Amino acid sequence: MWIKFARGDKDQLKSFLHYDDTVLVKWITCEVMDRRGFDRGQRAWAAPRDAPGLLGQGGGWSLRTPGTAHIFASWADRASYQAFMDGQHDAIAGSQAGTYASIRVRLLEHLLDIARPAGAGFPDASLLRLAHCHVRPARAAHFVSAQEAVWNPGMATAPGMLGGLFAQATDTEFLVLSMWRSAADHQRYQAKDFPRLRRQAAAAEDLAEITGDLVQIEQEWSVRPADADHTSPQ
Repeated sequence: MWIKFARGDKDQLKSFLHYDDTVLVKWITCEVMDRRGFDRGQRAWAAPRDAPGLLGQGGGWSLRTPGTAHIFASWADRASYQAFMDGQHDAIAGSQAGTYASIRVRLLEHLLDIARPAGAGFPDASLLRLAHCHVRPARAAHFVSAQEAVWNPGMATAPGMLGGLFAQATDTEFLVLSMWRSAADHQRYQAKDFPRLRRQAAAAEDLAEITGDLVQIEQEWSVRPADADHTSPQ
């Protein structure tokens, strides 16, 4: 049985998911021209580790599209994020000027952890799997409910799955981000568990479009808050 909500009623969804605080997730995608220069500049992002409200940042290189970088950051609330953007952001970002051809930034609201919180900067993981989901409007509540009732318990038992997050950009746009100990662990999950979970969740009925990527984590890009290097939720 699936719980139904009025379309767009995020307050009801958050109550159902036992989630009260609006953690902000920032997803950055860059098409990089100068890989060495971009990598050098990305390491400079360790500077804001003392920024109030920063819960962690990390990312790496796409395994499917050469030259594409994905970076994910979590902030305790929108006010903390905006204060950082109005302050030290531009000075740090300047170190990567001219290293990428394009950049896309998405802001989402964290709805749910997957199995366990993704640690700040993705410690202990080598691979990220991202699924960017556009859901049919009439199926959005079902999609969210299925994430908690089907996907989360199913993924929690997969060997090598280290945690993740489920976030929402609009009423029908979502991000599913999971951390994996190795590519082999993810491949095993894809072959053994994923087809069964997809059927149980009725994902084909929910999804209007889905795109995804695999990201090789660069630990040197990780930003872990000074007071909570391995304990902050992502």
